[in-house]
Order: sequence, then C-alpha cells, then structure tokens
Amino acid sequence: MVRGARQPQQPRSRLASLTGTVEKPPRKRRSSIRGSGDRERYQHFTEKTEFALKEIMSSGGAEDDIPQGERKTVTDFCYLLDKSKQLFNGLRDLPQYGQKQWQSYFGRTFDVYTKLWKFQQQHRQVLDNRYGLKRWQIGEIASKIGQLYYHYYLRTSETSYLNEAFSFYSAIRQRSYYSQVNKEDRPELVVKKLRYYARFIVVCLLLNKMDVVKDLVKELSDEIEDYTHRFNTEDQVEWNLVLQEVAAFIEADPVMVLNDDNTIVITSNRLAETGAPLLEQGMIVGQLSLADALIIGNCNNQVKFSELTVDMFRMLQALEREPMNLASQMNKPGMQESADKPTRRENPHKYLLYKPTFSQLYTFLAASFKELPANSVLLIYLSATGVFPTGRSDSEGPYDFGGVLTNSNRDIINGDAIHKRNQSHKEMHWYVFWFLHCCCFRSLHPGDLYPFTRKPLFIIVDSSNSVAYKNFTNLFGQPLVCLLSPTAYPKALQDQSQRGSLFTLFLNNPLMAFLFVSGLSSMRRGLWEKCQEYLRKINRDIAQLLTHSRSIDQAFLQFFGDEFLRLLLTRFIFCSATMRMHKIFRETRNYPESYPQLPRDETVENPHLQKHILELASILDVRNVFFENTIDDY
Repeated sequence: MVRGARQPQQPRSRLASLTGTVEKPPRKRRSSIRGSGDRERYQHFTEKTEFALKEIMSSGGAEDDIPQGERKTVTDFCYLLDKSKQLFNGLRDLPQYGQKQWQSYFGRTFDVYTKLWKFQQQHRQVLDNRYGLKRWQIGEIASKIGQLYYHYYLRTSETSYLNEAFSFYSAIRQRSYYSQVNKEDRPELVVKKLRYYARFIVVCLLLNKMDVVKDLVKELSDEIEDYTHRFNTEDQVEWNLVLQEVAAFIEADPVMVLNDDNTIVITSNRLAETGAPLLEQGMIVGQLSLADALIIGNCNNQVKFSELTVDMFRMLQALEREPMNLASQMNKPGMQESADKPTRRENPHKYLLYKPTFSQLYTFLAASFKELPANSVLLIYLSATGVFPTGRSDSEGPYDFGGVLTNSNRDIINGDAIHKRNQSHKEMHWYVFWFLHCCCFRSLHPGDLYPFTRKPLFIIVDSSNSVAYKNFTNLFGQPLVCLLSPTAYPKALQDQSQRGSLFTLFLNNPLMAFLFVSGLSSMRRGLWEKCQEYLRKINRDIAQLLTHSRSIDQAFLQFFGDEFLRLLLTRFIFCSATMRMHKIFRETRNYPESYPQLPRDETVENPHLQKHILELASILDVRNVFFENTIDDY
C-alpha cells in the first residue's frame, strides 16, 4: 500500500469549516454549474429529476404544483452530487507519484465539492421538501470533503490540512449527521458510518488527539456491536480486528507521562521551534535541505493501524513540524484571506509505503530521484525484516550480505511464472534454486540503491540485518550517510518488538526511549519537562562535537544544515552513546552503526557526552543501570 505524491502549489480552491460558507480564491473560469462539455449530461439529469419528482409527488397528486425554480434546484443538486461522486471515485485512478498528473484533478474535485456544499446550504429547505435530503447524505458530503483534505495531506505532507480534515469530521460528529442511519434497515449505510469513524480515528492519531481517539473507539465499538447484532454480516471479524489494531496502537508507547491528577499527558514528537539544536556562528555545514522521504514498513507482526506500522508512524512525525491550526484561524474575522495565501513548504514530502513489492519500491524511488530539486536530499527509511545470505561468498560485494525484505505478492507470482517456463528443462534444479533464493529475490540489497547515490542520499535502516548496509561504496562522490540500527537487542527488551523498534523510538522520542531502557514506565509531567530541557542541552553539545570534530567524514556535515537531518543525527549519537554505557547492552550487535563510521572518541564515546548521560540518569534516579567509567570498560 502506497500513500503520498509530490508537493504541488497550494490547492486551487479552499473549503471552509462546516460552520460557515465556502470561500475560495478567484479563478479564471465560468461560475456556472455546467461547463460547455456537460450540457448533454445536464439534460440527462433534467429528465431524470423530472421522473424522480413525479415519483415523490404522485401520492399527493400535486406534481404540477412544483415551481419551475424548485425543479431546477433539485436538478442542479443531483447534477453536482453525481459529478462530485465521479470525480471522487476517479481519485483512486490517479498516479500515486509525480506532481502534474494529479494536481489539476484534485483542483477540479475541490471545486465541485465547494459548489455542492454551498449549494446544499443555500437551498436546504427546497432540497428537504422536494428531494427528501437526509442528514446522513449531508454527512456523506462533509465526510468526502474531510477525505479530500486528508488525501491532500498525504500528497503534500503539509500537516495543516490534517486540521482541516479534523474540523469536518468533528462537525459531523457534533451535529450527529449519521445518528438516524441505525434506524434504517440498510447495512450499507451503517458501514458508511463505521468507515467514517475509522477515518476520523486515523486523523486524530496523526494529530495526537488521543482523548478524542479513545472516545471514538468506544463509540465505534458500540456501533460495531449494534451492527453485528442487527445484520448477519460476514465482515464482523474484520471490524473487530480494526478495534484490536487501534487499541494496540494507542498502547504502543512504553512510557506514560502523567499529570498530578494521574491523567495522561499527550506529548507531540513533531519538530517544534526549539526542537533542533541551532547552528552557532562559525559552524561550517552544508546547505542541503531534505526534500523527499520514503518511509517503508515491512516488519512482521508489528502493531499497525490503517496500513501504518508503529515505526512508520513514529518516523512520519519525526519528519514533520507542528501543524498550524488553520481551522481555528479561518473562524476568526479577517483570517480567511491570509489563510489562502501560499506559504513556504514546511515539511519534506513523504511517500508512505506499507509492505511494498520490490517493483513498487523501486518505482517510487525512481520518481523521487527524478523530481528531487537541486541542493536537496532524498531520505530512505527502511523498517523491515532482515534477509540474510543463504551461503558464504568469496566476494564482498553489495549483494553478498543480504538486505531487507520486500513484499512478495507480485514478485513471487513473476518468479513462479519464470520457474514454470523453465520447469521442463531442469525441473528439480530450478525448484530447489528458487526455494532457497526466493527471499533474496524479494530483498532490497545495498547494491539496489547504488543508482540513487548520484544525488545526496540519507538512509536509515531499522532491521535485524541492518549491517548489510555498512558495505556501501560511494561511487559518485555525493553526500551519503547510513544510520543503522542494532541487529539484536538484549533479551530483556526483545519481547517489545511488536510495539515498535527501540532504535526508531530513539529517533522519534529519545527521552521516552531513555526512560524505557532505564526500566521506567511512567513519569510526572514536571520531571518530564525538566528532562526534556536537559536533553535539549545534550543535543546542543552533540552538535558542537560534530562540527568541531577534525576527523569526522564531511558527509555528516553536508547534511547538518537541515533541521530534520540535524536532529536525527544528534538523536542517533545520543542513542548510540546511551546503549554503549548501559549495563545490559554488552554485545557489539547491540549498538547502532553508521556509514561512514563516526569517530567514536569524539562522538559516541566522548567523555563529555558520557557525563551528560550520567547526569540525566541521576535526575531520573537510574544511574545504577549505567557504567560510571565507560571508557575503562572497553
């Protein structure tokens, strides 16, 4: 499953919240409902509406009493409703990558829904009396608008559109648009309501509105119970699985931050204004900026919801800034005009690939590579099961150390077809060869990424075979860095893998990861904020260690000018230093590694950094789980 597409300009039309009318910037096109190419379709709807009105009024014998203006209102509404459905259904046929292919289509879809929403607001009484407009139908229109904003977020990575989606979904719930659905004996309408709840939960998860999520989950559970009780359907197990997935997703964080009244504090892990360490005057770093990121999740048995694994979700938020609340701004007098003005791009564009095939992954890599702007960086995040070589090799090339797993749905079929074509020649030989090497066929090897090193490339591999990506060769002289997870964790931590990787947790929320490895499961808010402030000091000092190092590879400094990459690098060093000082992390495979290698004595084993980690442990009263004289222990 793939989400996302490249960042375009701002939407050609904007939709306001449900509480007001829809405002949009002026456009050079006719304002009539029908375009010149739609006259035949409109005529068809006129005839269809006449028939519908006859059916509605036949029982009362007042068919001829319907004013012509009201007939036209119903006809126009039916036309807009049908056209909006056609455009919305066509969204799934758009290419999931590239820029120009989808932008204009999205603009047309926004335009039609803008007109449809304003039209039903202006003619609600006529539509109620003559068309029989129901509240759940209004809710469906609002739900589609929320979905448009959500998908626009996926294609642009601009978090402000999540707030727009939330405002529509929230208003549907507040106004109980779907409340009468359960009274109708139509299971398909109830399914629409259930899907609305599932989509609303996804948006709330992405916005860290966990209190709302918990309320929605309870309501969804009640709706599913009522649905399965009334209708003997085959999808009961699937909906119960949805509940189980979201419940596990909510509980994935290993540490709770509590207020004084023991309520849970919702912490955000997106980049805040003070999140990344500032570059001090005199620091010499590159001017590259992170433009594109591929976030790939293919870990077996990891908690997921809506095709987002926990690791994908955490890395997604690590590559985003805190969203602006455009929904609240647009409700303030005088704010509509400024909200429509294009703003600079705040976040790198992201593709979210859940269990992609090798072919899908390579297609999206090529698309990102092709459209990468000058002086920009492509980030690849791989959270996947490791695939190891089947035997020893005399060579040490980029395909001799295995890689990470990709999905098999298409590639296995193609491999099976090749096997069948050759079966008549060497049946047993080919069968054994294919069986032993099918995982290698499905793997993404380090050598597969070589073509993309022609441009600046930043790779993060979280896998049991991450060390395969140490064997890179920089063929083209462009900046290249790989951050590699431990290949194994101490036994005491291994049973937590379903709730997400510890390595990715350090990159997303280093303090929570530090608490987890220290054996803490909860903390008061005041102490949390104190530790966060101290961690910001540690990050500033790590930044100085990197920029003042005389032996560090210049690739690290080339990426250090970008805020997101700077924060990832400082968190990586903090993660590596913490694990090297921890008493239960004693094997080499328990430590993160990198390509190129960092100078240990100046970074991950620097005495000044080790002192900071011990001081943080003292604040938390967990100093006993760390070695005091770490350098002497090696």
